[in-house]
Amino acid sequence: MSGTDPAAGQTATAKKSSGTPAWARKSTLVLLIAVLALAVFGTTTQTWMTVTLDPNQVGQAGAAQTALEVQGSKAATAVTALALVALAGGLAAAIAGRIARWIITAIIVLAATGIVAAAATVLANPLAAAQGAIAAATGITGSQAQVAVTAFPVLAVVAGCLLALAALLIIPAGRHWKTRTKYDAPAAGGAATPAGPVDEIDSWDQLSRGDDPT
Repeated sequence: MSGTDPAAGQTATAKKSSGTPAWARKSTLVLLIAVLALAVFGTTTQTWMTVTLDPNQVGQAGAAQTALEVQGSKAATAVTALALVALAGGLAAAIAGRIARWIITAIIVLAATGIVAAAATVLANPLAAAQGAIAAATGITGSQAQVAVTAFPVLAVVAGCLLALAALLIIPAGRHWKTRTKYDAPAAGGAATPAGPVDEIDSWDQLSRGDDPT
């Protein structure tokens, strides 16, 4: 007598063949995109630059504010908005159809690209990025100052790159997601015909699929 149960073996094999890879699970991927978008948003609430003003240039107007901290939301205003766009796109991907997922993926990738570009601009020329905050604090534009950049712009660049990569996974992962509408359902062997008498609801369903119940 064999110690294995054929039915149990077939069940395990079916589960293994129909299982969704961990990276392609909808909950995992949507959560990853949301976390990365929130991480980018979180960096903008922190200090990106510390500006040391020259008292000889700013005069009495800025003598009391020789050290100025500039948040990411002021140094790169677009990053905050783009992070929210990416967050909304990630949540929308959870309920979107096949074609809509392509559009959402493109939106998130573009938002991530804008995040990286804006943060990289701050890193490339921090003094220019701080001019708005300097002018608001002292009333003087074009001031020279020493600018010390923190790690948060770099974190924004890294999170933006990871966000774009996560968004690109939506397309291959979407093949494993269950369809939510009849328009996304694959036509495998044609539409199923209900057994027994056809009522009015079944007739409307067949008509919507292009079948004539008569």
